Amino acid sequence: MSASGTMRPSEAFGWAWTDTTARVAAPREHRGPKGAKGGRRFGSGARATLGLAGAGAAALFCGFLTFVACLERDERVPIGRADGIVALTGGAQRIGDAIDLLANGYGRRLLITGVNERTSRDEIARLNPNQRHWIDCCVDLDYRARNTIGNAIETRRWMRLHRFSTVTVVTSNYHMPRTLVELDHALMGDDRVVPHPVIAEGFDPDGWWRHPASARLLASEYLKFLVAWVRTRFESDPERSRAAILIGRGKPIKMVAEPLLLRGQE
Repeated sequence: MSASGTMRPSEAFGWAWTDTTARVAAPREHRGPKGAKGGRRFGSGARATLGLAGAGAAALFCGFLTFVACLERDERVPIGRADGIVALTGGAQRIGDAIDLLANGYGRRLLITGVNERTSRDEIARLNPNQRHWIDCCVDLDYRARNTIGNAIETRRWMRLHRFSTVTVVTSNYHMPRTLVELDHALMGDDRVVPHPVIAEGFDPDGWWRHPASARLLASEYLKFLVAWVRTRFESDPERSRAAILIGRGKPIKMVAEPLLLRGQE
């Protein structure tokens, strides 16, 4: 301050700077502990989320190992006889095994469901020349099923048509768990299903980790099985299920008549 009692500009600026700093710094000191507390809260929440995600991943992996362990390793002769036999397409070995079961008296009729539109009865007979008689007399072809859900729907219709109450289902061992879930849901527990898993050549469920293709196949089938199990807990009928349409990327069945297809191929 000058002798005259007035404040010099430098002193005025210095005072103003010091006062402003004091007033601004105080709130920062006040906010500091709150920010630290929020950071701790965020860290604990992230750890809890990571813990839940890790537990979920571990549960999924343990479920996958259980799924693989429960797959059949050997083909067995069915215990007892059923009214009908159903083979799901997806491999020539499935159809051949199903026709053999029919020829050996393990069912009165055979339904091959999910047949490709370009596959005729004659072509199936050419692939199984020793079973031509059974193919002509006792085999029904379903061209309408688009997926496993459709296979189950068509099996139900076929069983109702022939008044069958028991059926032997033929499909690959890795596909059998999901097939049984869909069939049990479609049949509503009123009919008995006898599984006959087919062991595909070259597929080793015991050494799946050594073969990337087998690992991908089993992982994909396991996830589809989980989705099917959850879906069937919440729907009443697969034919009227929106979830079945979304999962199957379209309706599970399509209206195609076998006679029309056969005439078109002549």
